[in-house]
Amino acid sequence: MNPDEPKPEVGAAEPKSEAKATELKPEAEAERKPEAKEAETKTETKTEPKTEVKPEPKTEAKAGSKPKAEAEHKPEVKTDETKTETKAAAPKTTIGNKIIFAIAIIGILAGLVAAYIFGMERKAQPPVFKPVSNPFESAIYANGMIESEQPNGANINIFPEVSGPITQVLVHEGQQVSAGTPLFTIEDSVQRANTELAEANLKAARDQYDKRRASYDIDPKSISKDVLDTAEDAVIQAAATLKAANALLQYYSVKAPVDGVVLSINAAVGSYVSSQGAYDTYTELFDPLVVMSGPQDYMDVRCYIDEILVSRLPSKWHIQAQMQIMGTDIKVPLEFVRVQPYVSPKIELSNQKQEQVDLRVLPVIFRFEKKDAPVYPGQMVDVFIGQK
Repeated sequence: MNPDEPKPEVGAAEPKSEAKATELKPEAEAERKPEAKEAETKTETKTEPKTEVKPEPKTEAKAGSKPKAEAEHKPEVKTDETKTETKAAAPKTTIGNKIIFAIAIIGILAGLVAAYIFGMERKAQPPVFKPVSNPFESAIYANGMIESEQPNGANINIFPEVSGPITQVLVHEGQQVSAGTPLFTIEDSVQRANTELAEANLKAARDQYDKRRASYDIDPKSISKDVLDTAEDAVIQAAATLKAANALLQYYSVKAPVDGVVLSINAAVGSYVSSQGAYDTYTELFDPLVVMSGPQDYMDVRCYIDEILVSRLPSKWHIQAQMQIMGTDIKVPLEFVRVQPYVSPKIELSNQKQEQVDLRVLPVIFRFEKKDAPVYPGQMVDVFIGQK
C-alpha cells in the first residue's frame, strides 16, 4: 500500500458500516426497549466525534436515524397513556364499590329497624264507651230515630200558601211557641193594594145601592125594582171580593198551627219562597220553611224492623224495649205506642228517595219521658225489642 494515498477514503467507509450497524440496531430495539435505549446512546456517542471531522457522513447518519428514533419513542408514549388511563379508572371503580357497600349496609339497617318497629306489640286502646249490648235474653235489634210526640206522623212541616220574598223572621230555632204565633211574613204590597181596591169597590157599590134605594123609597116608579136588585147584588159581590182579599192577605203572615217547639228554619230574610217551600242549593230540593215539633215533655222513637224479623216481633201486650244513645252508656226504657202497619223501603234513615235498596222495614213507635236526656229530634239510637 502506498503511504502517500489519502486516508479519507478509508474513513468514509467506516461511517457507512456504522450507519448500517445503526440501521440494524433499531430493528432489534423494537423487540426489546432497554437494549434499544443503550444502542441509541452508543450510536449518539459514536457519531458525535466523527461528525466534527467528517460532516457529510454525519448528516447521512442523522438523516437515516431520525425516523427510526421517532418510531422508537412512539410506543413509549402509548404505553404511558395506557398506564395513566388504568390509574384513573382504578379510583372510580373503588369509589363505586364503596357507595354500593354503603347502600347495602343502610338497607340492612333500615330492614332491621322496620322489623323491630312492626314487630312491637301494641296494647289495644280501651273503648271510649261500653259497646251496646242486649239487655234481654232474646231480643230484636233495630235502628231508631227520635221524633216529637205526635198522634200521627213525625214532625210538623210548615209551607207557605203564597209566593214572595220573606220580609221578617219572627222566631228562632228552639223557641217554644203557642198556636197562632206569627213565625214569618212575606212581602204583601201587591195583595194589600188589591185589598184596598176591593174596599173601594165595596164602598162605591154601597153608594150606588143607597142612592137607588133612597130614590125607590121616595117614588117607587122613579126606578125599577130590577135596577135596585142589581145594585144590591153588586154590593154583595164587592163585599165577597173584599173578604177574599183580606183572607189572602192573611196568608202573607205565616203562624204556628199548634203549640210546640221550632226545630228548624230553612230560609232567611230576603229568600224567595213558594208553596213548594224554600229551595236548598246544597241538596237542590225544596225544604219546608219551618219544621216544628209538639211539646217535648215526651218524645217518640220510630224503630225500623227488618222485614225478615217481623215474624219475631212480640205482640203489643208482651212487648218491651230499651233504647241506648249512641256513643254513651245512657239507657232509657221505652213504652210501646203503636205499629205503623205498612212495610216500606228503608229510605227514611238516609233521606234519599233514589237510594237503591232491597231492604224493607216495618216502623214501630215507642215513647219515653225526656227529662234531662241529651236527645233531639232526628237523632239515631240503638233499640232492643224483647218479650216480657
